[in-house]
Amino acid sequence: MNNPFEKDFADKTVRKISPKNFFRTLIFAVVIIAILSLLSTCWYTVDEKEQAVIMTFGKVTGTADAGIHFKLPFGIQTVEKVQVNVYQKIELGYRSNPKGNDYEVIETESRMITGDYNIVNIDFFIEYKVSDPVKYLFASESPELVLKNLVQSQIRNVVGSSTVDSVLTDGKADIQSQIKTLTTEVLEQYDIGLILTDVKIQDSEPPTESVIEAFKAVETAKQGAETAINQAKAYENSELPKAQAEADKLIQNAEYLKQNRINDATKIVAKFNAMYEEYAKNPDITRTRMYYEMITEALPGVKLYIDTSDGSTQKLLPLENFTGSTTAN
Repeated sequence: MNNPFEKDFADKTVRKISPKNFFRTLIFAVVIIAILSLLSTCWYTVDEKEQAVIMTFGKVTGTADAGIHFKLPFGIQTVEKVQVNVYQKIELGYRSNPKGNDYEVIETESRMITGDYNIVNIDFFIEYKVSDPVKYLFASESPELVLKNLVQSQIRNVVGSSTVDSVLTDGKADIQSQIKTLTTEVLEQYDIGLILTDVKIQDSEPPTESVIEAFKAVETAKQGAETAINQAKAYENSELPKAQAEADKLIQNAEYLKQNRINDATKIVAKFNAMYEEYAKNPDITRTRMYYEMITEALPGVKLYIDTSDGSTQKLLPLENFTGSTTAN
């Protein structure tokens, strides 16, 4: 330590680590940490599928959409995030396995009685989404459970008033529509911030194998009937144009014959009118001419002499008989 430079450096080092500087540095670090902690509680982010509900001293004061937002620190304002743009599901009668394609049957939910006193197992897939995050959080303690119980009630109501044939075969679409309509009406009255988007029948079958086989046979028969109907319609579509063309041909031919008859009748009428006009001009000559024409038409090829000497009557004097031989006199 005889070196003056080394002595001066030692004095500066002692001054840097003195208690006064140490506490000052410690306080500065604490302040920085406190500020960073404060800033970290003053902002939050909302995903595009979410909507945030802002509460000030526990009371709802607003909502926030996707993005970065600021709030008051130290618990003055708190934020609850709710997924509003996500379709969620409820499985009734079964539970799917997320790890595979298998599923678990829940008979207490799937087994029901129809309106004609038959037992069926029917599974439903319910789809819903959050429509109002505030009501979803505070209008009921468990809105999903309320929706599930409500849908189950309406399902049993509709299935209980339907026949087993409609439940198992061709009435599924109508049953789904009725359940959705009834559930939506009651859900609007409850006003718990949820909306029902879809109701689907996943599967429906009788509880015993013998009944299942019987309904399969009925379904096969219906499909066979539909096939026969389709074939008949195809035959109808192929033969109907031919029949229509033949009918059109017959109608056109009838119209042609009709027009010919009309034309012939018109000619006859015109001829009769012309003859009548000539008869009106000179009845005697016309009458005689008509008489001669009729004789010629009635007795073609017969040689006759017409005697009109007395001036009043006409006599037909055949010189030959109708067979062509000469008469005796």
